[in-house]
Amino acid sequence: MKPITEQVNPRTKDIDCRSTFEIVTLINKEDETVAEAVSRVLDRIAVAVDLIVARLSKGGRLFYVGTGTSGRLGVLDASECPPTFGVSSDLVRGIIAGGYDALYRSVEAAEDDPEQAARDLDSVDLSSLDAVVGISASGATPYTLGALEHAKKLGAGVIVVTCNPDSQMASAADVSISPVVGPEVIAGSSRMKAGTAQKMILNMISTATMIRLGLVYGNLMSNLRANNEKLVRRAHGILAQETGLDAEESARVFEASGGDLKLALLMARAHVSCEDAGRLLQQHSGSVRRALDSLK
Repeated sequence: MKPITEQVNPRTKDIDCRSTFEIVTLINKEDETVAEAVSRVLDRIAVAVDLIVARLSKGGRLFYVGTGTSGRLGVLDASECPPTFGVSSDLVRGIIAGGYDALYRSVEAAEDDPEQAARDLDSVDLSSLDAVVGISASGATPYTLGALEHAKKLGAGVIVVTCNPDSQMASAADVSISPVVGPEVIAGSSRMKAGTAQKMILNMISTATMIRLGLVYGNLMSNLRANNEKLVRRAHGILAQETGLDAEESARVFEASGGDLKLALLMARAHVSCEDAGRLLQQHSGSVRRALDSLK
């Protein structure tokens, strides 16, 4: 039996006979089901986040591995972590079958080579400290399955995000996240509902992980690296919003912190020097929240 993501959707069988407005309405109606499907696997997402946080807290890294659309989504989410959370580009990385070229053009044959997946993981020195998230709509992609099997042999934490709960990949993982989004609008075009579900889940995984690691204060990007004018303005705005300082004073404190928003927040909120703020952060694993709570 075909995986559910490959089956024909009875609700869109005559989509080629519809008007443009009807086509986009049908697509939108199908997309409405995605968030509900993801909501049914939130418990599994939480378990996956806890596994990742435990490993990253001990010096491990997070790797997303996939092919085609799934691989591109992994690379996209990984690439957004440094500017959003101020982390090293080595902490969260995306590996896609076919390498860089596969990011902008189809490299279909690459997904059939499980041995290459093992070589790709060896090239980044994967270890038992790390966590690997395999992303596959069908849960049967040889490259991604090979990556998960190799990661497991090395003792890494293994998580899978797939839209087929009965897949071989799901059964091979420590944590399986399997939202059932049903057949696609266009049969087999898993860049659509399955891709949307995968993006939602990867966003949750990376964001929740960074929150748990203390890299977010309230709902503010407290660990952002202000390395361009837009981000400097954003840092000033966050500092003013959270502390009540006016624009001029926010800019002064930010400059006194050496352009480090976490230090600036602590300096303004706790009324301490830059040096004392640095010591507090070091004592509390870089978390502004935990550093402030320690002063109560």
